[in-house]
Amino acid sequence: MSDKSYKEYLRDITTFIFDVDGVMTDGSLMITTDGEMFRTMNVKDGYAIKCALDNGYNICIISGGTNEGVRNRLKALGVTDIHLGAHAKMEQFNKYISENNIKAENVLYMGDDIPDYPVMKEVGLPCCPQDAVKEIKEVAKYVSHKKGGKGCVRDVIEQVLKVQDNWMNYFNAGPVQNK
Repeated sequence: MSDKSYKEYLRDITTFIFDVDGVMTDGSLMITTDGEMFRTMNVKDGYAIKCALDNGYNICIISGGTNEGVRNRLKALGVTDIHLGAHAKMEQFNKYISENNIKAENVLYMGDDIPDYPVMKEVGLPCCPQDAVKEIKEVAKYVSHKKGGKGCVRDVIEQVLKVQDNWMNYFNAGPVQNK
């Protein structure tokens, strides 16, 4: 791992890639007697995602989960790059950055468990929630003070947008395209 502070990487971020379960949710599942599974997502995370998109940042979801309710929620926020059922996350990551001409060093990836490890080793700013597993915390350059599903997505997006002067300008002049 580099001796650089994670804050030195924030200015270079153009793209956010997130896992879902354990990052955008707390990793809990409520299962009904009919077998239907429910998850909860944090509205503050959703707001930050919308702000990032409105400011021209790329947002991509790469998750092993397959819940269509998750896809619908993210689509409603404006996310178009949603890859569910992606168990080979490196393959999906490489395809996404290649197709969109994105450099790995400009990517902030947030994951919480072992399937996220390979991608986190490749990106400019690997991040995780406070309650991620030990192996992921060790590879992360930033461990959020927030737990999965409890605002960790908002935490990292807000930090990037603030450093790049794209946070509060949204309220003053409307969305501004990322430089």
